[in-house]
Amino acid sequence: MKLGFLGGAGTVTGSKYLVEHAGRRLLVDCGLFQGLKPLRRQNWSSLPVDAASIDTVVLTHAHIDHSGFLPRLYDLGFRGRVIATEATVALCRLLLLDSAYLQEEEARYANLHGFSKHAPALPLYTQDSARKVQSLMAGQAMDSAFAPLPGLTARFSYAGHILGAASLHLSGEGRSILFSGDLGRSDDLVMKPPAPPPAADVVLIESTYGNRSHPPGDPVQQLGEVISRTAARGGIVVVPAFAVGRAQALLYMVQQLKRGGRIPDLPVYLNSPMAANVTSIFQRHADEHRLSPEDTRGLCDGVRIVTTEQESRTLNTLHMPSIIISASGMATGGRVVHHLKAYAPDARNTVLFTGHQAVGTRGAAMVGGATQVRIHGQWIPVRAEVANLEGLSAHADREGLLAWLAALPRAPRHVYVTHGEPEAADALRLSIQADLRFPCEAAQYLQSVEI
Repeated sequence: MKLGFLGGAGTVTGSKYLVEHAGRRLLVDCGLFQGLKPLRRQNWSSLPVDAASIDTVVLTHAHIDHSGFLPRLYDLGFRGRVIATEATVALCRLLLLDSAYLQEEEARYANLHGFSKHAPALPLYTQDSARKVQSLMAGQAMDSAFAPLPGLTARFSYAGHILGAASLHLSGEGRSILFSGDLGRSDDLVMKPPAPPPAADVVLIESTYGNRSHPPGDPVQQLGEVISRTAARGGIVVVPAFAVGRAQALLYMVQQLKRGGRIPDLPVYLNSPMAANVTSIFQRHADEHRLSPEDTRGLCDGVRIVTTEQESRTLNTLHMPSIIISASGMATGGRVVHHLKAYAPDARNTVLFTGHQAVGTRGAAMVGGATQVRIHGQWIPVRAEVANLEGLSAHADREGLLAWLAALPRAPRHVYVTHGEPEAADALRLSIQADLRFPCEAAQYLQSVEI
C-alpha cells in the first residue's frame, strides 16, 4: 500500500491523499486549494495522477477544502465512485452546487466589470459538472465496514466538527491507515465530541490549530459584547460565516442572547439560502449534534432569510443597527464580500470573524490588521472594527488533537501531520514527539510513502 500527499500538506486547504493498492487508486478527500494565489492556481492544474485512473473517492466531510475539487475532478475525467457519510452526501448536494454557482457568478461579474486579467474570465467548474459528479455519490453509515477498493476495508467514525464529519480507517493485507479528517471539540456548543480513534499503523492528523489553544471565556458572552457595543454606536455587525455548522451555531447563540435580554432586539438577516437549507439536514441527523428538536426548529425564528440577489443588494443600504450573517467564512467570495464593500469603510460597523482564517484570505488580512482589502478589483478601506471569536472554532485545538492521539489503543508506527499552515503543523509535530513519543513528521506536498 502506498500513500501520497496531493494536498493538505504545507497548507490548511486542498486536502487530497492518494492511496494505491493492488493496482487501484483511492483518493481520500478532494478539496479545493484556497488562500494564497499560488495555491489557488493549483486548482487549475492537472493532478499529479490521471483523474480517470482514480477508482474511488472517499470524503471525510463536506467542507469545500475537502470536497470542492470534485466537479473539477469530474471534468478531468474521473468517473468512479464517491463515498461519504449520509449527512456529508446531503451537505455536498448543497455545497458543490453553491461553489459552482459562486464561481460562475464571480466570472460573470469580472467579465461585466472588466477587472479580471483573463478575457474572458472562466469559472473553475460549472453547476452542470457539480450535478454530474453528485450522481456518483453514495452514502455510508458511521461505524459500518465497507470496501472502497478490492482488498481494502474501510470504516467511518464520528469526528465532530460538522454534520457528517468522520475519521476514516483503512485496512488491507495486515496494514492500516487512520485519517483523522477535521476533528471537532469536546466542548463544542452544537456538535458532539469526536469518538475515540481505532488503532492503526499509520495516522494522519490535521493541525489547523496545532500551535495554539482555544482562548478562555464564554463565546456566547463575547458575541453579545460585540453585538451590544456595535449597536450602541449605531453600527451593523457583518459576520462572514460558513454555511454549514458555523451559521447554525451563530443563530443558536443569537437566539440565546435575545431570549436572555443580553443584546438589543436587532433585526437578524441570514444572507445564505444554503445555510437555511442546512437546518433541515440538522433535523434529520439529530443524533450527531447537541441541539434539542425545539432548538433546531427555532434556529431561524425571527430571522429574515434572504434569498434573491435584489434582497441581498438591499442589505447594503441598511441604516439601523442589524446583524448580517453571510457566507463565506473567510470572506473569499459569495455575498458577504458585497457587504464588506458596503460596511467595512464605516467605523461604526463591525466585521466579526468566527474561527480560523487561512493565509492569503481576506479574512486573514483583516484579522491581521489590514487597513484595506481588494474586492472586485478595488481597494476597499477597512475602518470598521474587526473582531475574531476564535473560541467559536469547530476545530480541536492543540490539547484536543493530542488527547485524540493519546486515546489510540496502541502507539502507531508513524504519524503524519497534515492540513495546517507550516508553523502549526511543525508545532504539533514537536508536541507529538515530546508528549506522546510517537515517530512523527509534517507531511510534504507530493511526498509518497510505502505503508
